[in-house]
Amino acid sequence: MSDAPQADPPVRPHEPAPPKPPEAKGEYVVVARRYRPQLFSELIGQEHVARALEQAIRSGRIGHAYLFTGARGVGKTSAARILSKALNCESGPTPTPCNACDSCQRVASGDDVDVLEIDGASNRGIDEIRLLRQNAGIRPSRSRFKVYIIDEVHMLTKEAFNALLKTLEEPPEHVKFVFATTEPNKIPITILSRCQRFDFAGVEAPAIGQRLAQIAQAEGVAIDAEALQILSIRAAGSMRDSQSLLEQLLAVADHQITAENVYALLGIAPAARIAELAERLAERDAASGLAAIDAAIHNGADPGQLLDQLVGYYRDAMAAAVGCPAERMLHALPAQFEQTQSLGKRLGVNTLLAILQVLDHTAARMRVSVYERTLLDMAVVRIAAMDDLDELAQAVADLKANPAAAVVSAPPAASRVAPPATNPRASGSGDIAAQPTPQPSPASSSPAAPLPSPPPSASPPTAAPASAGSRPGANEPESAETQGTATVPPTDGLVAQLAAQLEHGAAKPQAVSPRRPNRRQQQAEIADRPFVRRALELFDIEPDKLKYFPPKEGGP
Repeated sequence: MSDAPQADPPVRPHEPAPPKPPEAKGEYVVVARRYRPQLFSELIGQEHVARALEQAIRSGRIGHAYLFTGARGVGKTSAARILSKALNCESGPTPTPCNACDSCQRVASGDDVDVLEIDGASNRGIDEIRLLRQNAGIRPSRSRFKVYIIDEVHMLTKEAFNALLKTLEEPPEHVKFVFATTEPNKIPITILSRCQRFDFAGVEAPAIGQRLAQIAQAEGVAIDAEALQILSIRAAGSMRDSQSLLEQLLAVADHQITAENVYALLGIAPAARIAELAERLAERDAASGLAAIDAAIHNGADPGQLLDQLVGYYRDAMAAAVGCPAERMLHALPAQFEQTQSLGKRLGVNTLLAILQVLDHTAARMRVSVYERTLLDMAVVRIAAMDDLDELAQAVADLKANPAAAVVSAPPAASRVAPPATNPRASGSGDIAAQPTPQPSPASSSPAAPLPSPPPSASPPTAAPASAGSRPGANEPESAETQGTATVPPTDGLVAQLAAQLEHGAAKPQAVSPRRPNRRQQQAEIADRPFVRRALELFDIEPDKLKYFPPKEGGP
């Protein structure tokens, strides 16, 4: 009898996982190892990879090198082991290994002498690859194929990759290679071109929650639905991460895992508190926001985790604001979809983007600062003091599209004259005091820019009533600018400033001043002169090759 631990029975994703008996030797095996997938059908979230490998085995088109890429904990090494069992099973090659023969059990336990798992981070030099090449020529001792599983293959050195090239391209018929990596961009293209690549996607949260519920049932522990949702979301697509979190909860919980246990373990604030904080900030209540932050930290939440939760919640609000369904929520709980949707519609996409930028900038600063709490409070106050950018953008668009909404001008732009240098003071009756028309400068009175005369049908302007505090000249006729412009009613915030700036810009005189020709125009004018053109023809020079250097100002 072999002392190697026996393989666990297969666990189907649609069936409750069977309870695991304690180890015979008293050695505890963690959840991630005890509930490792044993068949292709048990690879949760990787159905596309499972179907491709099963069809390849079924049709006999088995490649000599495979590359499995993806994030951590998504099933790359498990798929490599299942492939090894499928190739070396006593009833195989078969897409459904029996998991009962000696070969399947030894592969599952990692004791098979013909299935070699190599850590690429520890065996990354050229000497290890040379030894691998020498051993690859030796036929398997008792199995059908000799399978090399190299995990984190991107850690191999450049020399090691080069030494592996020839063997990888034309390996012996009894050798199969399976590479697993989280960073395929670091693998040379010469290696990639010799492998069949399969990309493992992140596991969706509902599938993770379903699997965790099966494991909790097999372990004889009840778990709340909210606790499952939190664990599934915090796992970020990694099945192994979720199982590690469940392992911690199984150690501290007593036959019942609640959402409070999860919040305390992860150091995060409850989802309801994050939603309440976002609502207070939407109401521009900075004091309530700071109070919510203080309460969450006193209850054990970490400032960095709080910031991450805020980023996730506002991200889901932005997704809901642009029309995404509840399935596209990544951080908020499913029960909070309507709340995030309402928040997104109230704030608008532009405001949400600005809030996310503030939080992202704060997160970058918190990584290199010891004042995490202060930086978080600053971000909360900045968000509470932020203007509604969607209304501002709409107001700017409306003012650009219809300037007459802010300025009502009677005469055309050509009939306006320059406004006085100082702002006119209002008279006692509330009207703007008329100012004397400034005398045109010699430059503006040149024939190039004559002042237009008023139309014949225009009636003579009337003088505004002068007050006791008015300046001399207030009884003179008012200028054309003040005569045809109505005052803008007062508005709020930045919209009022924009309206005032637009009114001032529309009232500016359209003075025509002679433009100084640029160097290119001067060069073309000089090249067109007869003697210059003759010189260019004489020396066979193209006109565009002529270089003109204007004389310096103040020179001789």
